Amino acid sequence: MNLMGLVTLIVGIAMLAAPVRWSFVVMILSTIFGAAAAFSVPGLGGASVLVPSLFLLFFTARLFMAHGEGPFLAALAPPRPGFLLLLLTAFGLATAIFFPRLFQGVTQTMSVERSIGARNLIALVPLKFSSNNITQSVYAVGGLICFAATFAFFRSNGTPGILINGILVVASVNLGFALADIVTHFTHTDFLLGFVRTANYALLTGAEKGGLKRISGTFPEASAFADFTLVLFAMTTSLWLSGIRSTTTGIVAGLLLAALILSTSATALVGLAVLLPILCLQSFLASRREPGAGRPVMIVSILAAMPLVVFFVLIVMPDLAHNLHDFLDEMLFSKADSQSGRERFMWNAMAYQAFLDTSGFGAGLGSARASSFGLVLLSNVGVIGTLMFASFVAMLMAADTRSRHLPSRKVSAVVRAAKAGLITVLISAATSGTVYDLGLMFYILAGGISALTATASQMSIARKPQFGIVGELQ
Repeated sequence: MNLMGLVTLIVGIAMLAAPVRWSFVVMILSTIFGAAAAFSVPGLGGASVLVPSLFLLFFTARLFMAHGEGPFLAALAPPRPGFLLLLLTAFGLATAIFFPRLFQGVTQTMSVERSIGARNLIALVPLKFSSNNITQSVYAVGGLICFAATFAFFRSNGTPGILINGILVVASVNLGFALADIVTHFTHTDFLLGFVRTANYALLTGAEKGGLKRISGTFPEASAFADFTLVLFAMTTSLWLSGIRSTTTGIVAGLLLAALILSTSATALVGLAVLLPILCLQSFLASRREPGAGRPVMIVSILAAMPLVVFFVLIVMPDLAHNLHDFLDEMLFSKADSQSGRERFMWNAMAYQAFLDTSGFGAGLGSARASSFGLVLLSNVGVIGTLMFASFVAMLMAADTRSRHLPSRKVSAVVRAAKAGLITVLISAATSGTVYDLGLMFYILAGGISALTATASQMSIARKPQFGIVGELQ
């Protein structure tokens, strides 16, 4: 077990005796450690079990001790979104077990080749059952459990303020590690962050572009850092637009935006280009339904001022504009011609071919990698699984966020922020997602949306009283 695994074990045991809300904050904080292995599994080729996955066991145990099985069952009961996630997970497990054997040798897939004591390699191999089917199945079950546990937390004793606090804590820690990443890189003390970079991944943490450090923070590479930071930026910006803790959320959102730009990640720039219009639209719609719930005047003012700022820069600082053009050309426009771009195009081509070769059923959960989450779904769980996942997301997005249908305007604002974060995860996955697992943050937000938008009549089973020592632990 690694140092971070030992720390997680100690903290997890401590959380079993702490207030339930503490365990949720630690759970959401643990998602920041995207390159920290708690321990490795030699039987699966040295596959890494990350810190969030280990702490999920303690978070689930704490919720079960406090509230019993009622809220967990309610999370997965029809007609709520969790029921679709349950069906999708069960179907995915079935495909992982049977499809690689059923379609063995029929097609080739891009798959991770693991070896103990060495970094993972991605290679084109004939379809067969492998450790990837096991690891992705475990992640899928973990996502389902995380969804149910988060739902149980919010329906039993959680308040929207706890999610706000959790996001602000994670954002602050993320920014701290981003700064530490820059400082340790230029002072040649990278080893100081070695304790959060222990996963059996190909780590690209020392790269530079245009003289700037490609910020990776606690993640294996800059694009993974950008994916995670985009979610935090989307949520804090949505909260700021809703007028929730305006000073704090505004400052944090601004710092996250600066970190995204300075990360020199193409993922960050593409994500921002797609995300900012969505946030503006979300704010406009909220203010139309509920006066005072958005900042339409400020948004219009910023959008109107942007062309003037661009013209001013072009006229006053032409050299800066030229350098910026060269920088963007290197990061975005020439990306497709790079070796990385060609490799990922091949991944997508092989994933689509696997989808065709298996007659649309997919090669099985964990069998194929791609560079787009849509192709990951099609090549792994086929048309059936893809439709299940799309229906699950559609139900979450369709949840009513108007305050007259929710306990308060604050709850409405938090649900909108969670939806913004969920959309951001999907945006990043659509452009660079390589595996079925979307990370536990996705399921935390999904569980929060499902719980906070459930009606009181739907939740009678989740609120059944608990007795004895279980009740005392609350």
